[in-house]
Amino acid sequence: MKKVIALVLALVMAFGLVACGSAAPAETTAAAAEGDAVVETTATAAEAAGVDGEVSIFWYTFGDTYLSSVRSAMNAAWDAAGIKYHDYDANNSQTTQTEQIQTAITKGTAVLVVNIVDASSDDATQAIVDMAEQAGIPLVFFNRSVSEEIVSAYDKAAYVGTDYTQAGHMQGEMIGNYVLENYETLDLNGDGEISYVMFKGQEGNMEADARTQYGVEDADKVLTEAGKPALVFYDDANPSKYLLDANGAWSAEQGQNLMQTLLSKYSEDNGNMVELVIANNDDMGLGAISALQNAGYNKEGGKYIPVFGVDATDAAKEAIAAGSMTGTIKQDAEGMANAVVAISQNLATGADKFDTIDAANVVGTWRVNIPYSAYTGE
Repeated sequence: MKKVIALVLALVMAFGLVACGSAAPAETTAAAAEGDAVVETTATAAEAAGVDGEVSIFWYTFGDTYLSSVRSAMNAAWDAAGIKYHDYDANNSQTTQTEQIQTAITKGTAVLVVNIVDASSDDATQAIVDMAEQAGIPLVFFNRSVSEEIVSAYDKAAYVGTDYTQAGHMQGEMIGNYVLENYETLDLNGDGEISYVMFKGQEGNMEADARTQYGVEDADKVLTEAGKPALVFYDDANPSKYLLDANGAWSAEQGQNLMQTLLSKYSEDNGNMVELVIANNDDMGLGAISALQNAGYNKEGGKYIPVFGVDATDAAKEAIAAGSMTGTIKQDAEGMANAVVAISQNLATGADKFDTIDAANVVGTWRVNIPYSAYTGE
């Protein structure tokens, strides 16, 4: 009878997390280790949540701004559900993350929650699934895309992410409409075309690939259907038509460095100024804005180069409100966090893995997509 009550309580809590994103917080004590964060709850609360033991969450890096908001929301959700958890920082190293997962399994973790480092490697995904399956431990990947074939082969595994093509499509449409409405003002070079730069976060990352492709293709579609020329990449000698964060960190620092280097050669004085900035995420876009402001652009009352990103981080929203950034595509950090927590509870208690999850967001038997939305501050 006690187990039945615990299961019912767990499912009620999971529903509350997904439906409204909040619940009364459990009493907790916290202890931090270098590079990690540990929060322990009372045994009574953990039993009520239906999770026997500690949940281990593996982040590709603590340095990602968007994922910091996911981590904050997720930790609040674990706390509210009365579940013990341990956050691990891989510091952008797949080797480190794999070793951390091995350590957590040895310790007897209840659930593995993985924000994989090397999203371009099926080998890395397969290795993690193999470790979880051999130990009989539920596994939830999130945010960084993984292979359907690999994840769906393990019945205690799931993925929470987004339709990674959607962000690119939405960003491209947003850009196309903005450029169309402001064409004459944006054409600083007076050549009848709008030149752009694209900042790509990581090679081989499915989200980055889709945003890079559709952010331009869909903008071009809007423009050409209205009788305007397609966007033109600023550097004819670059066949890739993007600048890459070589560290794969999607960072503001790289965005700023790349933009500053670009501006040393491409300028209004030279008649080849970049007239539009497209970034795969907000951090790179904000870095580009810093470089533009150093060159006198995107300041109140001055000349303006439109900058578009993805994530709708707090910093990006502030930049949009200040008029230095144009628009972004919102990833729902809280929605992603709550879905991960609910699915983890379901798997740990033996319930259907997608119980309480909005069926409209469920894809097959392996995946949940958290919807995007456009954000321009209006």
